Amino acid sequence: MRYKCRVCKYIYDPEMGEPRSNIEPGTDFEQLPDDWVCPKCGSGKIRFEHMAH
Repeated sequence: MRYKCRVCKYIYDPEMGEPRSNIEPGTDFEQLPDDWVCPKCGSGKIRFEHMAH
């Protein structure tokens, strides 16, 4: 499931992971550390919303 930052519209795609944050491909959004922030704008996980298919 992909999640979108409501602040800057960055999309976290678990299939891609997030190399800038050392997040491996295949890591679900729920598995990200609680202190993980958007690599684009620095917003916390609470600012992300689930994207419908």
